[in-house]
Amino acid sequence: MFYEFRQYKMVDESKREEWVRFMEEEIIPFQVSKGMVVLGSFVDEEDPSLYYWIRRFKDEKEREQLYKAVYESDEWKNNFSPRIPALMDRSAIVVKRIIPTGRSVIQ
Repeated sequence: MFYEFRQYKMVDESKREEWVRFMEEEIIPFQVSKGMVVLGSFVDEEDPSLYYWIRRFKDEKEREQLYKAVYESDEWKNNFSPRIPALMDRSAIVVKRIIPTGRSVIQ
């Protein structure tokens, strides 16, 4: 099992609140409906332009299947993807795969 820790930078710090609403009310529910496991949604306490979220995958095969189900869907291509550039700077996305240590409470 591994986790995907994603960091997004807003195109303007004033857009973060709108981005959080978009994520929590639309994107995350959509992805969960496709089978994604989303563990959390976070904002940076010090930098008002940053947003983070964490997803869990049991293995690479599952991640590939879920990415396909989400990102190749007509709903993603036609509804979600076109709205993202007005809020989030896609060129600044940081994605880290993280693996819990033996004493981590999220296993």
